[in-house]
Order: sequence, then C-alpha cells, then structure tokens
Amino acid sequence: MAVIDVEISEVGPRDGLQSIQPIMATAAKKAWIDAEAAAGVREIEVGSFVPASLLPQLADTTELVAHARTIPGLKVAVLVPNFRGAEAAIAAGAHKITIPLSVSETHSLKNVRRTHAQMFEEVARIAALIKSLPAAQRPHFEGGLSTAFGCTLEGVISTRQVVTAAEQLMAAGCDEVGLSDTTGYADPRAVRVLTQAVWAAVGRDKLTGIHLHNTRGQGLACALAAVELGLFTVDASLGGIGGCPFAPGASGNIVTEDLVFMLEAMGLSTGIDLEQLLKVREIVRAALPAEVELYGFTAAAGLPKGFRAASVTA
Repeated sequence: MAVIDVEISEVGPRDGLQSIQPIMATAAKKAWIDAEAAAGVREIEVGSFVPASLLPQLADTTELVAHARTIPGLKVAVLVPNFRGAEAAIAAGAHKITIPLSVSETHSLKNVRRTHAQMFEEVARIAALIKSLPAAQRPHFEGGLSTAFGCTLEGVISTRQVVTAAEQLMAAGCDEVGLSDTTGYADPRAVRVLTQAVWAAVGRDKLTGIHLHNTRGQGLACALAAVELGLFTVDASLGGIGGCPFAPGASGNIVTEDLVFMLEAMGLSTGIDLEQLLKVREIVRAALPAEVELYGFTAAAGLPKGFRAASVTA
C-alpha cells in the first residue's frame, strides 16, 4: 500500500446520517462504503452503537461493521457512547472505537446523559475490557474531545479545560485523544494553539487527528492549519452532510471531496482517486430524499483542466 501524507477518515455514514431524519437503506450504505473504499479511502466511520430508539438511522451498525471488515485494507471505525456500546463494537469486530467526551459538561449531559465523572468511569471500564483481549483482537481506543473549541450551550471552553480532559482520558486508558470542533467554533489559530497545548500535555503521538465542522465556513482553513502543524488524520463527510443533533446550529462537516482536492492540489497524497470519489456522490444522492442537500464546490465546478493529483503522480 502506497505511503500517504494525510489520512482522510470518512464519517458520513455515522456523523452525516445521524443528523438527518430519513433512514438510508442498509444496502445503499454498503454500496457507499464499498465505493469509497474502492476510491482509496482507508478509514470509514460506518456507524455508532447507540440505542435504535435514539438514533434509528444507525440501527444497522453491527451489519455494516461485518460488511466493512470484508474490505481489504479498510480500517473500520465506530462511535460508542458508553461501555455497553463498546461491548457491542468489540463483538462486531470494529478496528477503531471512539468515545466522545464533551469538554462542556452541559453538552455531555445532553449528548450521552452522563457527567464527566461518569464518562471517565466508562472509559476506564472500556479500557480494561480491551486490555483483557488478546493483543491481536484489541481495537484502537480513542477519546474524542468534543466541544473542544467552544460550546453552543456553555460558550467559551478554555484551553486548560481541554488539556485536563485529555490528560484524564489518557489516564483512564485511551490509546489516544482526538480534537473535535462539534459546534463549528474553531479557527486556524485556535487549532494550532489547542493542538500544541494537548501535545505538550500528553505527547505528540497521542493526538494525531481532528474532527472539524464547516458551520461558519472555516472548515478547510482549519484543516489546512491542522495538516501544516502535523496532524495526520482529518475527518470529513461526503457532500458535507452531518452535524451534532445535540448542539444547536452545529451543522455541516467538511466536504470530503473538497478536502481531498485541496490536499491533492497542494501535492499532498491522500491515496484517494478524486474522480472516483466524486462518483460516490451519485450513490448517496440516489439513496436520500431530494430535500437532503449535498454540498461541495469541487463537485459543482469540476476538476481544473490539466489537474494532476498527488496520489496519481507520486
């Protein structure tokens, strides 16, 4: 497998679909996952192990994990809100498990109905469960620092709050932490400041990825700041669908296609065939009602004449 400069983690099947009311057919989700993997996407967050009563859009996550695991070279990622969800994710065979820890406790109570103290207890239980498994069967365990850049419910989140939460997640047993701009408050300077502060606290190798929203049009600028600083993995959603249903106004993930175009145009390899990726939109568009909008400047304008992607020329 060719070396890449930046890993794109596709979160549309989870973060995108949880934020819209229509339920995409499981067969269409599988086709979406297949097509993105064929285009070169190496990590896909296929769903979340939450009760179907809360998010019926993601009720088929177990089946999707089983399907995605049959794709050679694909890292199958899922979100879990608690220990029970982690048990299900491990039983299903997910390669990567992310648990969201909202730095804003108000958001935590809305999102997962738990205080910080309760969440750290859940993290420790999950970490102990993972460590009890044979090494070859242990999923990678990430603690996602949600609302790290600000919260629509609490307002300002200090750097100290984020650093303390990162330290506590690592102490509880996470393999690494990730920064998440759940509410779309981030700006490029904030990305640099917060990343460097967390690196100083837990180590550069314990923070390698970032999850950004484009709510205020800063998504690609923040992604560029993250990549130039040295973060390796950037989350994005095909067509920009998604957002947090428990953070008012926080709609809009970074558009995967636009992110890939920007990086490839800069000479950074993502390992993704951009023309093939753009065709995946047809699968998603056909499976969603017309009122669900797909975003993306690259899809609308097309690739520039003579464009040569880094992943092709490398």
